[in-house]
Parts: sequence; C-alpha cells; structure tokens
Amino acid sequence: MGGSGEKCAYERLRDARIRENKARLESLGLLRKTGEVRAIVSSSSSATGGRSGVKRKRKIRIVEGTPLRRSERLKGKHDDDGDADSSPPDALRGNATVAASSEYRDVVHQVRKRLFSDGRASKSRGSVYDPALGICCHFCRQKKLCGEEDCRRCGDGNINQPCIGKTECSVCHSSNGVLCRACLKVRYGEELEEVRANKDWMCPHCIEEKGINPYWICNRQAHSTALSHSFCLKKRKMVPTGIAIYQARKQGYRSVAHLLMDRLKREAAQK
Repeated sequence: MGGSGEKCAYERLRDARIRENKARLESLGLLRKTGEVRAIVSSSSSATGGRSGVKRKRKIRIVEGTPLRRSERLKGKHDDDGDADSSPPDALRGNATVAASSEYRDVVHQVRKRLFSDGRASKSRGSVYDPALGICCHFCRQKKLCGEEDCRRCGDGNINQPCIGKTECSVCHSSNGVLCRACLKVRYGEELEEVRANKDWMCPHCIEEKGINPYWICNRQAHSTALSHSFCLKKRKMVPTGIAIYQARKQGYRSVAHLLMDRLKREAAQK
C-alpha cells in the first residue's frame, strides 16, 4: 500500500462504484445533458465579460424633506472657528421641553379637576402620578398627587408649596417622615388630620432614635409581587410583614405597627 503502489480493498471498491455510477449516468443520457448546460453557462458568461470583472455602481438614494446630518468635526470645523451661527441661540434651546411640560401640566390639572368634580379623587394614595409635583411616600413609594382639595401644590401646581396630603417629621424633615394618608392609617394607625394638628409629630425613625418608644419602629418594605425584600425591617433582622393589616385587625390591633410593637415587647420579655 505504501511503496508498492498497490491499492487496498477499500480503494478498489471505491473505483468500482465510481465506474458503475458513470456507466449508469451515461446510459440515462445525463452526462450529455450536463455537458450541454455547462457549454451554455460558459458562453453566456463570456458574452457579458464575467461578473468578476464588472463592478456594479451603487445607487445613491436621496430622501427629500429631511435635512442631511453631517458632523461639523468631520468637515474640519471646530468650536473656536468663530462661527456664531453654528450653535442655536439660547432662546431656542429647550423650547420643546418647556412646551411639553406645560402641556403635561395642563392635562394633569384638567384630569384632577375632573376627578374632583366626579367625586372619584382618592384621598388615600392619590390618583394622578406626577414626577415633578408628587412627593414620594416613604412606605408605598407612590409619587402621586394627593386628593386633598386645599393642597396648593397638587391642586394649583405650585411646586414651592408643601403637600398637605403627606406628613412631615418635625425633627428630621427628611423623606423618612413622608407618609401618605393610606400608609399612615394602615401601617401606623394614625389619622392625617391629627398629624397636621400636632406640630411636634415625629416619624417612627426619630421616635426610635430618641428612645421615646424603642418598640415603635418603621416597618417599611419593598413593594414587589412577593413582598420578599425589606429595608427598615432588615436592619432589625426581621422578616417582611407583607399585607399584615388584615392579620393585625383580626387580632385586635389598630395597625401593623401596633402588631409589631406588641410582638417585640413579648420577645424582649422572654429574653
């Protein structure tokens, strides 16, 4: 197989099959047809010069109605060329944003007036989301306009005015003391009118830090589908409560905070 040049049994069998296939194709006339097709293809390619030697011209499509955008840097122009017309004037900058924001504010104002006129404005967590005027609640994280009729911030759109539909801690004045009406009632059992009347009202964070009531804690948690993550409760190595208001009221507590306070007192007494 190596130096003698003799073929092995496999190669002899392969050659025999090749001869057999050629004879079958020739008997069917396929070899003749294949030669004719190759002749036609070769003659047509020689007449056109062959595709390999011809370069197709690229058609440039010009879209009318929109100006072409070209980089000034690629054109060789720089900011220090002294071209005063290269940058738009200050009066034209942000006009689209201002117009959009004003239109958005008008739409929100009209929607809110319609809600109040129909009696469908919610005073619990608000009805209209507003990223600019809305103040984020520390618990539910809802940045909605409150449903209070006398609120000049949410009702009149005055961003310099406070929102009377959210609480404010008299000590820290931070976001930890911002609670909406619903979360204040459900999570801590307090009414918003009582908090407004009490100028010395403190949030649960400040009450715990000052040692006034070590068991009155903030029970804020992340609002996901499973309610599986907790922020303020995690610091105490406590599991999130979830929607525990029904359990608290069933056991006779005013709110979730009262339920947790009694639980912490019992755990401290057992130690």
